[in-house]
Amino acid sequence: MNTSRAARRVRPPGRTPRMIAGLVAAVVALAACGPGVAANSGGGSGEPKQGGDVTFLIDSLGDTWIPNNSAISSFQGHIWGHLTDKLVYVDEKGAVSPWVAESWEQNDTATEFTLHLRKGVTFSDKTPVDAAAVLANLDIWAKGDAARGINPIGLFPKTYDHAEAVDPATVKVFFKAPTLGFIPTLGYHGSILISPRTIALPAAQQADLANDLGSGPFVLSSWKEGDSVVLKKRADYDWAPAALKHQGPAYLDSITYKLVAQPSVRTSAVQSGQADVAYNPSPQELKSFADQGFTTATPRYLGFVNGFAVNTKVAPFDDVRVRQALQHGIDRKEIISTVYTPDWQAAQSLFQSNVPGATDRSADFAFDAAKSASLLDEAGWTKGSDGVRAKDGKPLTLTLYANPYLATSKSVDELIAQQLGKLGFKVDIQAFDVVTYGERVKVNSPSVAAYEVTRSFIDAGTVAGVLTDANKGENWFGLGQSDPKLVALATGVTSALSVDTRAPILDELQGYVLQQGYFVPITQIVQRIYLQSPKLHGVAYNGLAYANYYTAWLG
Repeated sequence: MNTSRAARRVRPPGRTPRMIAGLVAAVVALAACGPGVAANSGGGSGEPKQGGDVTFLIDSLGDTWIPNNSAISSFQGHIWGHLTDKLVYVDEKGAVSPWVAESWEQNDTATEFTLHLRKGVTFSDKTPVDAAAVLANLDIWAKGDAARGINPIGLFPKTYDHAEAVDPATVKVFFKAPTLGFIPTLGYHGSILISPRTIALPAAQQADLANDLGSGPFVLSSWKEGDSVVLKKRADYDWAPAALKHQGPAYLDSITYKLVAQPSVRTSAVQSGQADVAYNPSPQELKSFADQGFTTATPRYLGFVNGFAVNTKVAPFDDVRVRQALQHGIDRKEIISTVYTPDWQAAQSLFQSNVPGATDRSADFAFDAAKSASLLDEAGWTKGSDGVRAKDGKPLTLTLYANPYLATSKSVDELIAQQLGKLGFKVDIQAFDVVTYGERVKVNSPSVAAYEVTRSFIDAGTVAGVLTDANKGENWFGLGQSDPKLVALATGVTSALSVDTRAPILDELQGYVLQQGYFVPITQIVQRIYLQSPKLHGVAYNGLAYANYYTAWLG
């Protein structure tokens, strides 16, 4: 069902969104016949050109458009990044720069922050992005609205108290405790500025994307649930972050996000020139695409590495020796050489190595099959004639749930299952679609021993919010506050008054979590993989590895 009216406008010659369904259908037949046709060499003068329509083929469009509940989705985040703005911009190295907030100050204890807003910024209905609008957003990000089924934004500081409008262009924000990571977190993909008119709507109306008003460089043209979203450029947009080195409206006329589930169909469409971007191609195909002249991109986001958060409430992973055996039983070099390419890097800690404050703790979980076997022996798990270890008549079992947000997850799980199988684990793998996965695979579920994490964040100071249940934390490891050292380290990280004083505590926290086997790192994550036409230029990638087409152009 089409839930909004498409705007009428004059288009330059070329593809239109209404043609995409037919084009993709044609590519299905092409993919069935064999490899895609050779790529055009592309080109362009190097100077951005106005006009053109881009088609982005994506493998999911999620299950709701309620802004708070969908903005951190790896799929829907692409659309939100063009419909909305943020208060600050964060680049791929974690550097923070002004956006809608043109400057800010904080007090000595990092409990009060003053934001000075850029004047003239408006939502797409022409209402101002002023202090009142920012207050409404801060409150909904921090608290959500359980009565309306609206979630708070994950990793938004739990220490938030309230905010006040000093004047229409100034907001003062108050926290209950030091919150050094507040400003960087304003660049998190959940922290999107939405019109107060939208925020006030019932959840069912917010779920209609046509009602969700942002201030971004594109506006909604049309959308069809489970099929496509069409965006058109906003003619009066003129407040992009300086870091993007472009002001005024976008160069492109439109972006169409089209749902195409099969990876081969997505890539064949780009190869044949019938689409411009294919999301999540196979890593093993990237070299071949590049050799044909296509553009490939594997940006790393700021956040946790890809790995397993271990639920310590689920036996036998309540035993630190079994958790450590799991850590040391995984050969990460084999995973990279088998499933990935040299563009991927082995994990060095809980965090990606590009996160400010991340340290190299790889020795704490290095592959060592002999050590893993010794730990299992010590814990009383003995191998039977079938090669499976058992204790008290119960086999050593582990179920891995392939993460549908990560295209390579099932292949990685299959390899890990082989590696752990040699050590005596009996590993089962289950794979679900995005919706079913969200329903069945939950942190702290008594049936889920290892939860695959691919979480982004902007500032390492916010990660304490997932380690325990303090301040309504997510409690990834099922520990509550039963581990006093973890609580003390997490508190130390969140209460630090400067990056310098926080650094040694953050290093110790990383080491402790790994030494206790609470987290099992696998690889540094490249969750968002792009295959792009050589005709598409000027694409930017932020600290969350989202492709930004505000600066893009066709030539």
